[in-house]
Amino acid sequence: MPSRFPGAITQDWDTVVLHKSKPKSQDLRDPKAVNQALRSGAPVQTVKKFDAGSNKKSSAPAIHARKLDEAAEPAALEKLPAEVRQAIQKARLEKKMSQAELAKQINEQPKVVQEYENGKAVPNQAVLAKMERVLGVKLRGKIGK
Repeated sequence: MPSRFPGAITQDWDTVVLHKSKPKSQDLRDPKAVNQALRSGAPVQTVKKFDAGSNKKSSAPAIHARKLDEAAEPAALEKLPAEVRQAIQKARLEKKMSQAELAKQINEQPKVVQEYENGKAVPNQAVLAKMERVLGVKLRGKIGK
């Protein structure tokens, strides 16, 4: 029976290098390990966590709230004019649609249509454009006039 290996038989071994296991994260946070890394010049990352490990309420939010109060008051948000609210409601009723049906056609929640008709909504040009398209009424030119 002929041999499968012609010529001299050699070993084809790859060298394997065993490394020490990586240090655990708790060992890296140990003050001794941090000081040793600082002394050797290795990069050390420190992160200060806000109120870490305490149940105390800090006085910082109150300071921020006071600063906000002392700052100039922001202008009130723009609300929908009464004529636009009435135009939406009138056009919807002429088309014999409910608020839910209108909301479904403009791909919004019924609450949005309700807020627009009640005047509680902050005008959004995209929503008004959808309502104009479905109801066939001009709404956007009336805002702010």
